[in-house]
Amino acid sequence: MATLRPAPASMVVLCAVVVVGAVLVVAAEGGGIAPAAEGGGIAPAAEGGGIAPAAEGGGSEEAAASTGKAAMVPALFVFGDSLIDNGNNNNLASCLGCHWCHPSGHVQQLLQGVNFASAAAGILDESGGNFVGRIPFNQQIDNFEATVEQIAGAVGGKEAAASMVARSILFVGLGSNDYLNNYLMPNYNTRRRYTPRQFADLLADRYAAQLTRLYKAGARKFVVAGVGSMGCIPNVLAQSVESRCSPEVDALVVPFNANVRAMLGRLDGGGLPGASLVFLDNYGVFKAILGDPAAHGFAVVDRGCCGIGRNAGQVTCLPFMPPCDGRDRYVFWDAFHPTAAVNVLIAREAFYGGADVVSPINVRRLAAL
Repeated sequence: MATLRPAPASMVVLCAVVVVGAVLVVAAEGGGIAPAAEGGGIAPAAEGGGIAPAAEGGGSEEAAASTGKAAMVPALFVFGDSLIDNGNNNNLASCLGCHWCHPSGHVQQLLQGVNFASAAAGILDESGGNFVGRIPFNQQIDNFEATVEQIAGAVGGKEAAASMVARSILFVGLGSNDYLNNYLMPNYNTRRRYTPRQFADLLADRYAAQLTRLYKAGARKFVVAGVGSMGCIPNVLAQSVESRCSPEVDALVVPFNANVRAMLGRLDGGGLPGASLVFLDNYGVFKAILGDPAAHGFAVVDRGCCGIGRNAGQVTCLPFMPPCDGRDRYVFWDAFHPTAAVNVLIAREAFYGGADVVSPINVRRLAAL
């Protein structure tokens, strides 16, 4: 089993999902992230550009104490890929590990949540295999099940642990690597075996089974993020002579997101009794940003802030490479990933947004259930 580390909020402004966790405890009136008007789509940045940063601090209890407010949920558990990985690949044979300091957590910190995400992970175990070392979603679930047992030992038994986990939020964001590092890779035969529709159906079926495993382990509150607009990432732009977005790549993402949304509706509608499942439309958020970047505080949409080659997207950011100036004005940090500024915007919309972004309820309402 891979060594896991608690996800301190001082790191997680890099990752939209974990920013959502920070918002849960610091974004009430007077502090934290400046809220969008609840119920109203993507909120542009204030005049002058930029996005208010998430407050830094420790886990949920520390963050709550620092603002004088009670935590809205006991913990946040995160599952996903390099969009939200905070260093779990460090001890694996991989070129994707982010070299954070060695973990120094103890079992009590598990009570604030754990980031299980792993760069190159996918819904399918074989996705991302070209990067050798990664923790696929199924193994992340194994680690969560083991963590629930550890929590039971820390809180006085299985009943107390079940109550704590049921009141916590699970954020799940996968699917990108099943396309970028599986379906679209020439060394995989996936495209020869499945049409785009068949592959989207396969992923949704596997995803439903995996979410059901989390439910059986005690989870009841889920936020599941759709895949963003992969057709406009710098790596894809760099493959076009005119650096244009690829409608063919986005055409793969649309049916997957539609399947996930429908699947969550079925599970929320009685498939998983007592569970609440929320869909976050990352694709819609990215399309809104790319459609009018200036209104959201961005100036550069067609290249990474740190990278090599055309669109700074042919080789991703490497150690000791100087990043761009004014990174908050960039949509993309490197060949594949958004900047912290985009992640904070996504987090804000997840927490306060209307049904056009997050449905059937937003994260703020989910936390209050």
